Amino acid sequence: MPAITSHTQTLTAAQAEKLRALLSERGFDFMTKPYCLYAATKPKVNVLVYEKGPKVLVQGKGTEDFVMNLLEPEILGEAKLGYEEVHQPEMFQPHIGVDESGKGDFFGPLVIAGVYVDGDAVRRLRDLGAVDSKRIGSDERIAKLAAEIRQVRGVAWEVISIHPERYNQLYDKFGNLNRLLAWGHARVIENLLERVPDCPRAISDQFANPAVLQRALQERGRGIELVQRTKAESDPAVAAASILAREAFVGWLKAQSVRYGVECPKGVSEAVKQSARKLVEENGVEILQVLCKAHFRTSDEIKNSHSD
Repeated sequence: MPAITSHTQTLTAAQAEKLRALLSERGFDFMTKPYCLYAATKPKVNVLVYEKGPKVLVQGKGTEDFVMNLLEPEILGEAKLGYEEVHQPEMFQPHIGVDESGKGDFFGPLVIAGVYVDGDAVRRLRDLGAVDSKRIGSDERIAKLAAEIRQVRGVAWEVISIHPERYNQLYDKFGNLNRLLAWGHARVIENLLERVPDCPRAISDQFANPAVLQRALQERGRGIELVQRTKAESDPAVAAASILAREAFVGWLKAQSVRYGVECPKGVSEAVKQSARKLVEENGVEILQVLCKAHFRTSDEIKNSHSD
């Protein structure tokens, strides 16, 4: 497995102060960073301790050495890095990870992906560097990782893209994004269970009361243990699902940008609104149902500006 170059760890206030003193003793150069209690640097390693948490972020080629030889023994008092199979054995047991992409974007589909893994597949995903897609800034890197994930022995995967026209119909039917999300997550889990019927557990990020997802499952899925938790993307199966979902979402945006000759950007920025206005000018207001999520306030804003 390649050496890690980034590591995050929650600290107590006392641990944060102890780390500050230790960095000073070790000759680190301190600097001021936004939202940080302090930040310090040395060749090959940067240490940022954020106010919220507090939480330490270690980055650079010297990350692994810093964590294993200073942070864990001197500050945390326990060894975790490299001992995940001891501390988190459930991560290496067969399970499904589910995640989505496009939920907060005006343009494009809601894409939900699921990835089934066993212990060997988890180790391989970690070797590949499969992490939460939000931590991967490059669409090209997303595409490369997605291709590698699909080739991992022991992995089964499922991707469902709910394109805007269908999404808008379903949103009107459910009247609630969480119910729509639960419906999509349930479909992915059900489809994967056709291929891996003995899978005991499915993990996803916490987006609603777990009972909402439980009710959305059909007969095949009602015997599976559902685990919804915050920061579920730390699980390799969920991280891999987030990458597959992001790849499909980005691919759809690029295809529609080419088709209509107008860029369909991510998010809900002013650039998104400008593109939407141009698309409406060229294709009529009906295009919003084809390319966008109609329940966003941005939709009404574009319609109102077009009618003025």
